[in-house]
Amino acid sequence: MNIHPIFMLKNFCVDFISGIFRFFNVKEIIRPDTKKLPIMKYLLHFCILFSVNSMAQTELIFNKRFVESEDHWVAFNMSKDSSYPYGFIYIDAMAGLTFNREGSFKIGPGGKYLAQKIENANLKVRLQPNNVLVAFIPENKFNELSISKVPGWLAIYKGDTNSVDRLYRWGFLYNGWNECAKALTFLERAQQKDPEFKGLGVELAFSYNCLQQYEKAIGILKDLREKEPTDAYINKELIYAQIKLGRLEDAAASCKTALALCPVQTYNGENCYNLLHELYVKKDKTNFLLWLDETKKWTANRPNLVKSIQFMETEMNK
Repeated sequence: MNIHPIFMLKNFCVDFISGIFRFFNVKEIIRPDTKKLPIMKYLLHFCILFSVNSMAQTELIFNKRFVESEDHWVAFNMSKDSSYPYGFIYIDAMAGLTFNREGSFKIGPGGKYLAQKIENANLKVRLQPNNVLVAFIPENKFNELSISKVPGWLAIYKGDTNSVDRLYRWGFLYNGWNECAKALTFLERAQQKDPEFKGLGVELAFSYNCLQQYEKAIGILKDLREKEPTDAYINKELIYAQIKLGRLEDAAASCKTALALCPVQTYNGENCYNLLHELYVKKDKTNFLLWLDETKKWTANRPNLVKSIQFMETEMNK
């Protein structure tokens, strides 16, 4: 059940006030005009208004992942001492997501943030994308924490935010964190400035594949493969897009080319397995058997894929 917090608050107030009434045996309140009005109604309204106001002053909403928090002041969940660690999340071009720890704060009377800063410290934590959620600190609390919206030291890490190199690097990082839509916002800007920038085309194709825009990916990748036929990453993305569009003959041909030409063998197992799995799904037994031994060869050191291949082979031979 998904219940809005205000209804939970109302139920709490009703239960709390009802308990007080039962203890004192109070049933109603008389106004000077002698009209009887239930006291419950007045106290319930007061309780809800007071509680909502308090919540509005102190509430931190922990619903942001690290990858959604670039250039934001954030708070982590409450520690055992009832304080909230806080700091600034930014991207270091080489290290990736980084948390600059400023200190902790507690929430005092009236919802005021009481800061406990780390003095003369430069505490930086490299962040790995995961399921930890943080809260954005409201801007109306910045003065209480003695922070500015944009820290002065951030300029060191920003450099030229419009350079092709910087746009490519940020797109590359966000692709790596599976935030492909955001990656495209950087990569497409880079493409407008320098479409021939090294590595940019295949990174764009990765984003398009991630977002299921396979035709766009193939359009880029075919041109790239003509220029760099031995690039394993380009071949991998092309094979993936062809499989997703159901062009299995093209994918098989591309896979054979990659196996024959690419000196980097990192993606051979992935390419063969993806093709074999799609042939299994299509119940194409003839071509499945043609690719079975080759796939086993390149996935022998990956137990999870070996198990999956054994299952598909057993099912296909029934």
